[in-house]
Amino acid sequence: MSPTLRGALFSLTAFGLYATHDVVVKFLGASYAPFQTIFFSTLLSFPLVTLMLMRDRTDGNLRPRQPVWVAIRTGAAILNVVAAFYAFSVLPLAQAYAIFFAMPLLITLLAIPILGERVGMRRGLAVAAGLVGVIIVLRPGQAEFGLGQFSALGAAVTGSLVSIIVRKIGQEERSAVLMLYPMVANFLVMAFVLPFVYRPLPIEHLGLLALMSGLGFVAGLFIIAAYRTAPAVIVAPMQYSQIIWAALYGYLFFNEGVDGYTLAGTSVIVASGLYIVLREGTPAVSENRPVLESRTRAETALFPRISQILKRR
Repeated sequence: MSPTLRGALFSLTAFGLYATHDVVVKFLGASYAPFQTIFFSTLLSFPLVTLMLMRDRTDGNLRPRQPVWVAIRTGAAILNVVAAFYAFSVLPLAQAYAIFFAMPLLITLLAIPILGERVGMRRGLAVAAGLVGVIIVLRPGQAEFGLGQFSALGAAVTGSLVSIIVRKIGQEERSAVLMLYPMVANFLVMAFVLPFVYRPLPIEHLGLLALMSGLGFVAGLFIIAAYRTAPAVIVAPMQYSQIIWAALYGYLFFNEGVDGYTLAGTSVIVASGLYIVLREGTPAVSENRPVLESRTRAETALFPRISQILKRR
């Protein structure tokens, strides 16, 4: 089996595991506030992340070299995970993913002021087309625009901001700083809110939280293997396979269908995102390659960014 095919299979496996993780998020979201789910999933993720960090041989301390950008990224990460978990709990899985898939479009736009990226007409038109796809999914004026849709859009925006800041400061900051600050901040903020929303957890739901953490961790390992095996231009588009899992899981577990607007809008968003990814992979088109170099899935900032782990090779 060629390295390219092996990398593609690794990434497909990873995104299938991530989609399964999101099913657990949605199931628990029917019973618990996102703050409680995030608190326990973060708590259970700490031992796994600690194992990763024990392999970091970089000298230095945990004081950020770019404290303002680290603070902005940490705040965006907190908002991102709360918004994403809430969106999963109230929206159909396919619709939530469709909106999250706008992240490559938003990353491209944010790269202009933050990274100084020069976006040509072709990528600009792809971004515009993708944003039209988002409007088709939301269908303003024909369907209610509620807190769930707003949260999904917020998760896409904040997730894009997290990604683009990593691209800006990732070469200066230690991986440990970029991993630990958002996780610790998430834990502390959720711990502060937890007494106001806490509901007792039966043992089976605690097991599901542990399963969530395990799925996210194993999926991250598969993504790392994928990027170390195949080019980013092969691995990155595989994230769109999650829409297939979303439709399947939504139908099997939550009695959800995919309406024509969501299907049409998602097709436009995915086509635009794929074009941007492939265009960035073309030599001399993009100096920063902001979408390809984000190297993680589009939606939550709860788990470590894959680019930070790959940087330690």
